[in-house]
Amino acid sequence: MKILLTHPPEFRRQYYGERSLRGLQALAEVTMHTGEEPLDAEGLVAAARDVDVIVSDRMTEGRGEIFANLPMLRAFVRCAVDIRNVDLAAASAAGVLVTRASPGFVPAVAELALGFMVDLSRGVSRATADYHASRKPEVVMGQQLAGSRIGIIGYGSIGRHLAILAKALGMEVLVADPHAAVTDPNIRHVRLDDLLVHADYVVCLAIANEQTENLIGAAELARMQPHAFFINLSRGNLVDEAALSAALRTHRIAGAAMDVGRAPDQMPSPALAKLRNVIATPHIGGLTPQAIEHQAAETVRQVAAILKGEAPVGAVNGEDWTRRP
Repeated sequence: MKILLTHPPEFRRQYYGERSLRGLQALAEVTMHTGEEPLDAEGLVAAARDVDVIVSDRMTEGRGEIFANLPMLRAFVRCAVDIRNVDLAAASAAGVLVTRASPGFVPAVAELALGFMVDLSRGVSRATADYHASRKPEVVMGQQLAGSRIGIIGYGSIGRHLAILAKALGMEVLVADPHAAVTDPNIRHVRLDDLLVHADYVVCLAIANEQTENLIGAAELARMQPHAFFINLSRGNLVDEAALSAALRTHRIAGAAMDVGRAPDQMPSPALAKLRNVIATPHIGGLTPQAIEHQAAETVRQVAAILKGEAPVGAVNGEDWTRRP
C-alpha cells in the first residue's frame, strides 16, 4: 500500500508533525510532496498515480478530474474539517472514500477570540507597534470585558466553548443560531438582528455554506453599536469585505479582528488588515501543538482503518466506497 502526503514541507512541519508522519510510515510506504506550493490538479494526479491513499492538506483541492484519472486511488483523507474544495460527488461516483478530521482546535480558536477581544479593547498591539516604531503611543480609555456583552454567531463546538470562557470572565452572553438549542439559562438565545444591536463584541463562528455567504453585510454592520467590535474566526465568505471596510473607515464600528478572510488559504485580506483599527492574524486560530496533533493523529487512525477495508469515523461517503482494499 502507498500513501501520498500532500503538505508542502513548511506546512507539513506546522500542520502534521513528525509523530504523525512516523505513524503513517508504520502503516505503508509514504511519498511526501516536496514542492513549496500546494499541488494543483495536474500535479496531484502525477504525484498520486500509483498511490492508494491521499492524505491531503487543506489547500490541496480534490477536483472531479482527480478521481477519474487515479484508478488506483482508494481514499482521499483530508487533514482538516472543511472539505468544500473536494468534489464529493465525483469521488463517490468513482468509488473513492472521502474523510474529514474532527475539530481538535476548539480551545485554541476560542482562546484566540478572547485575545482579540482584549487587544481590541485595550489597544495592546497598537501601542506595541508604536513603541517598536519609536513613536509615543496614544493613551486611550479601554473597555472592560467583565460586564460587557458578547454576541456569538454560531453556537457550535467553538461557540459553546467560548461562551463558557466568556461567562467565567463575567460577560453577558448572547447567541444567534437558528439551528442550535441553548439550554443554559445564563445564555440568551436571540435573533441575529437583536444580537447585533446589543452586543459589545460580535464574534462570527457560523458555518460557511451557501446560506451564510455574506451573512455580515452593510445592513448588519449598521445595526451594531459605534463602540462595538466585530471579530471573524469562521471563514472570509461570511463577510462582505467592502461593507466591513466602509464601516471601519467611517468608524461606524470601533474596530475588527480577523484570523480569516478572502485572500488565498482563507487569509485576511491585506486591504482590511492594514487598517489601523483592525487586528489580523494569518489563519493561525488552530495552530497550536495540541490542535495540530489531534487532526494529524486522526488521519493516521483513519488510514489504518481504510487499509483494513473499514470506513473510519470521519468518513463522509462510506455508502459509496467501492474501491476498498
